[in-house]
Amino acid sequence: MKSTAIANANIALTKYWGKREDKLILPHQSSVSVTLHGLTATTTVEFDKKYSQDVFLLNGQEQSGEELERVVDILNILRQRAGSALHTKVMSTNNFPTVAGFASSAAGAAALALAASKAIGLSLDEIELSILARQNSGSGTRSVSGGFVQWLRGEKNDGSDSYGIQLANEKHWPEFRILACITTRQAKKIKSRAGMKQSVANCPYYSAWKESANKDSDEMKKLILKKDFTALGQLAEHNCLKMHAVMMATTPSIIYWNEKTVQLMHAIIEWREQGLECYFTMDGGPQVKIICLAKDVAEIIKRVKEQGIDEVLECRPGEGVRSTDNHLF
Repeated sequence: MKSTAIANANIALTKYWGKREDKLILPHQSSVSVTLHGLTATTTVEFDKKYSQDVFLLNGQEQSGEELERVVDILNILRQRAGSALHTKVMSTNNFPTVAGFASSAAGAAALALAASKAIGLSLDEIELSILARQNSGSGTRSVSGGFVQWLRGEKNDGSDSYGIQLANEKHWPEFRILACITTRQAKKIKSRAGMKQSVANCPYYSAWKESANKDSDEMKKLILKKDFTALGQLAEHNCLKMHAVMMATTPSIIYWNEKTVQLMHAIIEWREQGLECYFTMDGGPQVKIICLAKDVAEIIKRVKEQGIDEVLECRPGEGVRSTDNHLF
């Protein structure tokens, strides 16, 4: 009873920051993302009577505490549904920085949902996988599908109407690019889950953020379908700045940006004023993602490296979660 899945990270064009319910991971706002080709998590899951307890290894390191508990929660949901009591070994690897603002948990959650459900003998549809992935990592609900995805906030307390839906597949906008600029490979000190809880609890601007973020997601959906690059870039950049303003106004303040993050933000604004159209966005971390079109990639990468940032990953819209026969163990 072994299965392996591969899922891609995603970058939110309109952000999710804050939950209306913690255990099921139900958001206060809908969000819209693009699944990124090339940034992947691979996860192998095996249910077998030879295991006396659940084991989870991430990038070769055995996990405990919250990281293990979040995986076991998903396994328990599936065991209950399948009528199984078997323990499990889970091994996952990322080909990009972990816990550093690159949605590694999203890719891992989507891969876990597919691999674990298949390993235990269940065949879940895309919505069921999205709901399952959400309960491990909120943004994981968006990595189940490829291309451009909207995570519906939902209204129900059981979370049955909160899942990702594909707005357009990965072939919808072939010129669309995200350049992921790695400003540091260090893990962030405040994980997103803890940071969100603080912001909901005490940020004086949270209610305004919640209302405007939902409106932004509705508008972003329209811009993607129209392929309106300029309006999309402007909205994504503004939405990102609003989210980070909420973080900064939280007590204690949450500031993910480092010196290179701010330097690159200023440079992108200057390049745009010079006629090179590009926009920035960041999730809960210091990594800058540049939204641009394929025709400008070479010039932008050259300029980013002139800013002293050597690692730049070019990503186009990528595919959804899928199975593979290449197991990790």
